Amino acid sequence: MKKSEVLMKLRQCGAVAVIRGDSYDEGLNISKACIQGGLKAIEMAYTNSHASQIIQDLKELYKDDLDVFVGAGTVLDAPTARSAILAGAQYIVSPSFDYDTAILCNRYGVPYIPGCMTIKEIITAMEAGSEMIKLFPGSAFGPGYIGAIRSPLPQTSIMVTGGVKLDNVQQWFNAGVDAIGVGGELNKLGAQGQFDEVTKIAAQYVQAVKEAR
Repeated sequence: MKKSEVLMKLRQCGAVAVIRGDSYDEGLNISKACIQGGLKAIEMAYTNSHASQIIQDLKELYKDDLDVFVGAGTVLDAPTARSAILAGAQYIVSPSFDYDTAILCNRYGVPYIPGCMTIKEIITAMEAGSEMIKLFPGSAFGPGYIGAIRSPLPQTSIMVTGGVKLDNVQQWFNAGVDAIGVGGELNKLGAQGQFDEVTKIAAQYVQAVKEAR
């Protein structure tokens, strides 16, 4: 899948499940529960030491479902990004901008979505080839900050992560984001083995995004 196609699918989906987990099984099972609930954009965080294997296995498990696409999150440097890409990650997400990671992702035609907070950071990331920016942490600003970004930079495509909840999905989309990243409650439930609840909450996010647009 080409870079432009992945970004288009992210925008179409509108919600990304940010999955962590303390083990291989936990990370894989939370991801599977989200997919079962219809939340099919998975961002597997490299805070899980088994992230590469989980990405590889998810790609194999869902190779026949073209709506499932798997990315890597909490990617701090270029070597980690390359490991994720080799495992099959279709997009790379970082909590902050890293120039070397941007260069590597561009080299291999993989979308790089870095976390940014300021206008300067956003401009730097965009100049380095990032076509979507992650506003992180969203809880530090609130939906009103999207307008502040869009005023000088109306072309910015924004995914917000951190502080997104079911009761404020509408506010974020009204503010102008293209996608939301959710994970806190999904990961907490997964850590307790409540995978049916993860599926239920994932489905609620999918519905909330549909209603917000």
